[in-house]
Amino acid sequence: MVEINRKTKETDIKCKLNLNGNGSYKIDSGVGFLDHMLESFCKHSGIDIELSCKGDTFVDDHHSVEDIGIVIGEALNKAVFPIKNIERFGEAKVVMDEACVESIIDLSNRAFFEYIDFKIFGKVGSFDVELVEEFFRALIFNFKITCHLVYLRGKNKHHIIEATFKAFAISLRRALKENKKLGIPSTKGVL
Repeated sequence: MVEINRKTKETDIKCKLNLNGNGSYKIDSGVGFLDHMLESFCKHSGIDIELSCKGDTFVDDHHSVEDIGIVIGEALNKAVFPIKNIERFGEAKVVMDEACVESIIDLSNRAFFEYIDFKIFGKVGSFDVELVEEFFRALIFNFKITCHLVYLRGKNKHHIIEATFKAFAISLRRALKENKKLGIPSTKGVL
């Protein structure tokens, strides 16, 4: 179990993360749509998360969403590295009705992020859809992994975003799969 707490003038976040969980969650981010996405992430990754955030949502949701990405990224980094006896690479395509999104990751211990062909704008409920990219950028850079998220098709913003969170979750689950034959999965001998 990894615990990360982060308090700024904009947010107060408490997070507990169990990498070897069963996908259980207790999420109260202060942003309803993000709660729904994080619950989906937990279910499909098999990672347990308890998270609470008190943020300045009276301004907008940006600070809360980005800072939660930072905290979850830091928790994942602390839980995963140094890596040994796992696949390291993971990939998943997820469909939700008409929407399809792909996630490809490398647990490289180097931060690199591509958010490819997402041309969705506006809101889902009160949630600004551009915050999805902000969330994942914060998570990826603090987790220190390589991740390419690729929009393949879809019209419904809710479906596209949920497929993104699910694809990321499944690709991460696959990258974390045990493989004792690999030892440290790098010719460098360290990640």
